[in-house]
Amino acid sequence: QVQLVERGGGLVQAGGSLRLSCTASGIIFSTYSLGWYRQAPGKQRESVAEITTTSVTNYAGSVKGRFTISRDNAKNTVYLQMNGLKPEDTAVYYCNANRFLGVRSDLWGQGTQVTVSS
Repeated sequence: QVQLVERGGGLVQAGGSLRLSCTASGIIFSTYSLGWYRQAPGKQRESVAEITTTSVTNYAGSVKGRFTISRDNAKNTVYLQMNGLKPEDTAVYYCNANRFLGVRSDLWGQGTQVTVSS
């Protein structure tokens, strides 16, 4: 069964830290690029961070320097370390796995809530 399962969301005060994890099953994990997206109430889903199969990373400007994405292919897991959290980081965070084989295919997790209080 193909699935992505996120863990690690919760409630934290501004300035605090959280680490999200996403564990995949049913796919050849190392062949997928991975990403974290978020969606705040009333807003569109946006990309937060991405990591390629060769561990090249890319970040949204709003999180650069505060968030770190990493992957552990041996554990089929991608992480998002979030430091210096701000109230505007409050959102549901989604894990994404994608690859391009002629057409792009995307897999999504169920999402995990991150709430940052001021």
